Amino acid sequence: MFLLRRVLPLATRQTCCRSFSVSQSQRSDRKGLVLGVFENEGEQGSVHLTEAAAGFDKALSGKLSELLKISGPALKKGKSRIFYGIHEDFPCVAVVGLGKNNAAVCGAENWDSSKENIRQAVSVGCRLLQDLEVNHVEVDGCGDAQSAAEGAVLGLFEYDQLKSKKKTKVTTQLHGSADSAGWEKGVLYAEGQNLARLLMEAPANHITPTAFASIIEEKVAHVFTLIFSDWIQNQEMGAFLSVSKGSEEPPVFLELHYNGSPDPTRAPLVLVGKGITFDSGGISLKPSLSMDAMRADMGGAATVCASVVTAAALKLPVNIIGLAPLCENMPSGKATKPGDVVKAKNGKTIQVDNTDAEGRLILADALCYGHTFNPRAIVNVATLTGAMDVALGSAAAGVFTNSDWLWEQLHKASVVTGDRVWRMPLFQHYTRQVTDSQLADLNNIGKYSRSGGACTAAAFLREFVTAPHWAHLDIAGVMSNKDEVPYLRKGMSGRPTRTLVEFATGVVHND
Repeated sequence: MFLLRRVLPLATRQTCCRSFSVSQSQRSDRKGLVLGVFENEGEQGSVHLTEAAAGFDKALSGKLSELLKISGPALKKGKSRIFYGIHEDFPCVAVVGLGKNNAAVCGAENWDSSKENIRQAVSVGCRLLQDLEVNHVEVDGCGDAQSAAEGAVLGLFEYDQLKSKKKTKVTTQLHGSADSAGWEKGVLYAEGQNLARLLMEAPANHITPTAFASIIEEKVAHVFTLIFSDWIQNQEMGAFLSVSKGSEEPPVFLELHYNGSPDPTRAPLVLVGKGITFDSGGISLKPSLSMDAMRADMGGAATVCASVVTAAALKLPVNIIGLAPLCENMPSGKATKPGDVVKAKNGKTIQVDNTDAEGRLILADALCYGHTFNPRAIVNVATLTGAMDVALGSAAAGVFTNSDWLWEQLHKASVVTGDRVWRMPLFQHYTRQVTDSQLADLNNIGKYSRSGGACTAAAFLREFVTAPHWAHLDIAGVMSNKDEVPYLRKGMSGRPTRTLVEFATGVVHND
């Protein structure tokens, strides 16, 4: 069951949603097929067909194998070859390289290489066929139907809602495998990440706090409660309100309850996402170069809400609460000024020396509120600091946590999804830098300014945490994708949605 609480003034609902349908029943006029081949360890230049590819080859009396031999060198990982007219049901057949058949979890890379190879290869094949305006693609499960589905659905996504010329819409289905459950799971994982990508990519005048809440409300419209705007004030969320008051857009506090556990009293997982729908920096104005990317500064809220929606679609037997403080950070005569002091929900005062360090302020109040649910664990997700991007780049999200158990669960999940995390320090060294404030209990920036900025931001958040199992994921470095993740097109990434869902799944299995 869902409970959705949306705290905002009454407003007209704005619809800005997209179906990520991958219907197995819908057929089209142009069909294609994606098949996989492994590198053959024994013979140089030869390949080993997957079970589905071997079955297809047998139906053609070995024609596929013959064509692969004469059409060029053996397919390496991530490479592809396309054949036309070799089967009456599939005018276009894309064959993709899966790498070595013995690939497995790689300790050096901290992911499952086999799963990553499949995601990458399948996405390549699906995009090739999409470029040929093929409407329906059947996909080889390649021995891991879930990973194949993720590669297909993630690889085909492109945000083109506002363009007159759009990519061909492609539906996909599993080919040559009985693992329909794995395929459907992969579809739901990928659609969840695509929902986060949609929210992050859309322009800020389309995804205001109110519009964001409306889209999520439509996704979970089974049960919801609407509470009026004075709730935020009544909760004494002074840090959150201090960020929002510079904007004409009203703040929204979005609260999602998914009750999937057979035991309704079971302590929930609480996920908290930073929801700055546009971040100008406020009075501490950002440089104009690349400021447009700050439409995705609500990536934490997008991934958290998408994760809760996905958990519900998967019917996970777990209770999850998603919290998303949503607002804009804008300069105006009403905006917070550098040096102002505000009071958070837990009574601590904060000297705001930099209004562009606003994410930690809205998270502070949301974390305090999250504790009222007596959570089993609390995880916040935020595009919090440029310092995190400098430290890890796009390779992994940084994790700061007070719990070894929670770190192990998050890390294990990330190995499965390939959307990696890396543990960062929470030393008292950093706490002293944010508690040394001239005017208040805390300062929203570190004593030594930019030094260790991701760590001092995490230390600031810890001042609002009493739960024994808490983790802060700084996702600033993984917010967007250029070409680092081969199965994601250029644009906002929606990371780490699948890792959060896998984490929730893992917690269920560890009960």
